[in-house]
Amino acid sequence: MNPLKKLAGQTALYGISSILGRSLNYLLVPLYTLQLAPEQFGIYTELYAYVGFLVVLLTYGMETALFRFANQEPDNNQVYSSALISFLVSSISFAIIVTLASGPIAAAMDYPNHPEYITWFAWILALDALSALPFARLRLQNKPLRFAMVRLASIGVNVTLNLFFLYFAKNAFDSGETSWMASCYDPNIGVGYIFIINLISSIITLVLLLPAFRGLSAGFSAETWKRMVSYGLPLVVVGLAGIINETLDRALMKYLLPHDHDTNMYQLGIYGANYKLAMLMTIFIQAYRYAAEPFFFSQAKEKDSKHLFAKILNYFALAGAFIFLTVTLFIDVFKWFIRNPAFHEGLNVVPLLLMANLFFGLYVSLSIWYKLSDKTGLGGWVALSAAALTIALNVWWIPIYGYTGSAWATLIVYVYLATVSLILGNKYYPVPYQVGRIAIYILVAFSIYLLDYNFTRFIPVNAYVIKSGYLAGYSLFAYLMEKGNK
Repeated sequence: MNPLKKLAGQTALYGISSILGRSLNYLLVPLYTLQLAPEQFGIYTELYAYVGFLVVLLTYGMETALFRFANQEPDNNQVYSSALISFLVSSISFAIIVTLASGPIAAAMDYPNHPEYITWFAWILALDALSALPFARLRLQNKPLRFAMVRLASIGVNVTLNLFFLYFAKNAFDSGETSWMASCYDPNIGVGYIFIINLISSIITLVLLLPAFRGLSAGFSAETWKRMVSYGLPLVVVGLAGIINETLDRALMKYLLPHDHDTNMYQLGIYGANYKLAMLMTIFIQAYRYAAEPFFFSQAKEKDSKHLFAKILNYFALAGAFIFLTVTLFIDVFKWFIRNPAFHEGLNVVPLLLMANLFFGLYVSLSIWYKLSDKTGLGGWVALSAAALTIALNVWWIPIYGYTGSAWATLIVYVYLATVSLILGNKYYPVPYQVGRIAIYILVAFSIYLLDYNFTRFIPVNAYVIKSGYLAGYSLFAYLMEKGNK
């Protein structure tokens, strides 16, 4: 089968779970912004910002190590079993320790009356970490359909319970009903319902993945485990740095904004809600990553693999630029996913975040150089330098420019990562990327956005007709550019 078609097909299947799942969660944004005040949405935004850091620590690079060593070791069952046993010990230990210390942790985070938030999150993280390796094995075994079905089942439960508690039960309670449905809602829990529902969906995910735990029968190899950890630990640095780049702005914002606590949480809620509008790009990148990482490892030894990797980057850039245009051109439509107009004051950051995520996607492809050349340590240093830049720019700009400063920092850091990965990749794992062509694709898309933003409103024709024409024109441009590109 044509490898490009194989990657596209697997990306589409992973995308089914990512796109449908994220889309359903996307549809929860109107519910959350309608039922929660910006300050409460700020609590939700802040706590989920910390989750990413801890997930990286709890998975300690083992997913990528599994892809690497399963293609090298004669007994890949033992590779998987050794990693899974390690996950069982570390994840359950983490959940127990954090549960016992939930009171002091909650007080330190300014939630002294809600230590249950910390307990719920500890078990969510532990269960998600335990699920990570079975999901990785499904990707390794080229079973995207099974992967998608488990993901969608969990997401379906999550969405259903959110609608039940935060819409039907809450509305029944608020209207003064005495029905059983009204009795299912407790206003003292409030935003905590989101966390409880997440915990339930994580439990269901693990239950659906229980057949994968039969792999434990292959036993534990200390030698294999040590080699996997040695390979994976630098990726923890990469992962932590990546999470810093992605979420640290939301973790720092309430401390760096120059207002009182309630106003800072209000601003954090505004930023967090508008960050969700960049989700279409995030969904695409996530689906692509699920398919691309095992694909790159499996194709690396093929004769024309580097030429193939270069073509893939072209197509990725085109798809990402098209998503950027779709959301920015029709922002007046997308903004109504945030039902409360109070959140719309932050729409100015959406184009910046979309473009930032496009460059992050380019970095995902370009960063294969350190994974395939076993230069994970050097990759870690690159990620650390980006994390340092993220911290510096946010500490500098948030007090001055608020959440707009965070959005600009995110864009600058991802451009930096893509550029440095391109330079180092040319040295350690050279791939003939068509950088000039990719730059043209992005610049043309950005120019169309600027044209629309500055002039379309003055043209006496239905704006949506013109915007659709822009998209059609860009699609034709992309087709003609790639048609003769061998």
